[in-house]
Amino acid sequence: MQRIYAPLSRKREAPRLEDVIRPKAIDPSAVDPKALQARVGVSDAHADSLMWNRDLAVASDEGHVDFPRLREANVRLQCFTLVTRGFPFIGGLAAFAAHRKWPRSARAGEWAAANWQIDQLEAFCARSQGTVAITRTAEALEANEAAGRTSAILGVEGGHALEGRVERVQTLYDRGVRFMSLTHLSNNALGGSSFPLMGNRGLTPLGREVLAELARVGMAVDVAHASRRSLEEILSGPAQPFCSHTGVSAVASPWRNLPDPALQRIAQRGGVAGIILGTVYLGGKQVSDFMRHLDHALEVMGEDRVALGSDHDGMVPLPKGMRDVRDLWRITEALLAAGHPEALIAKVLGGNLRRFFRELMQGK
Repeated sequence: MQRIYAPLSRKREAPRLEDVIRPKAIDPSAVDPKALQARVGVSDAHADSLMWNRDLAVASDEGHVDFPRLREANVRLQCFTLVTRGFPFIGGLAAFAAHRKWPRSARAGEWAAANWQIDQLEAFCARSQGTVAITRTAEALEANEAAGRTSAILGVEGGHALEGRVERVQTLYDRGVRFMSLTHLSNNALGGSSFPLMGNRGLTPLGREVLAELARVGMAVDVAHASRRSLEEILSGPAQPFCSHTGVSAVASPWRNLPDPALQRIAQRGGVAGIILGTVYLGGKQVSDFMRHLDHALEVMGEDRVALGSDHDGMVPLPKGMRDVRDLWRITEALLAAGHPEALIAKVLGGNLRRFFRELMQGK
């Protein structure tokens, strides 16, 4: 039987006609998942590829993502995040950056690290022969889609990259950044992280000031990695919330998965949640474990608010049978096997995230 997804609410309402009349579910045996994926396109809300200092304009088997592999997987929108601080207990980013041959200037501080990664993406796009472009406006997003060009959208993992200077939010926006999380793997001067043993701290006065500045410039706030107390404040704050990569705690409850009320509030405020591929957070190592999270998010948020948030190149293992972005077709295959109609598959694979950023960049 075909499932109909609409956001859960406390009050049960009579179904609307448009919620009942749906395209018929696809016979999965009659559809090639790769062909379907090519037809509808993919959008992914989170990849940490820039921190590895690989030339993303060149095809490689290292890591999960580069531009040729994105094109092979029919990824039409890819979010690239800027990582500027490492694990809290070992201070690992400095050693990692040196090992990956970051230039000394990029290792001078968190602000320098963020700007160097933007410089890198700009250089990669310039060498991509027009196949990938940093995308700053809704008009550019539409033009890229029409031209078959991949839209690269920048995000920041952790407001510590600002080094305490709120005015730098505008600088990042001007450089193409369109979302930022206030914290990452540890507490910082803006608020609390969801990482274990961080004490569930709330936002600081600086964090609230940055949140207001995100709203002013039109940048979304990414709730991934926020402590429960910080999450509550962010979801009640002025900036547009979304989550670039997460599991759902109702299915498996590692420290950073989101509970149903948070998912509902993101949906109610016009955001989307990207479901993570990292098996650390899925409670299992199979594509079917990913599907359990995705299907629950659909039940809670509705079919217009769920997206992909792979966490490719994020130091987390992928489900069995998935080596890199080229194997996203296995998610398409699983969606087909679950009996989802093509309209829903198109939304989850790419349409919802593209719509979110189009509306964000139009100022809606």
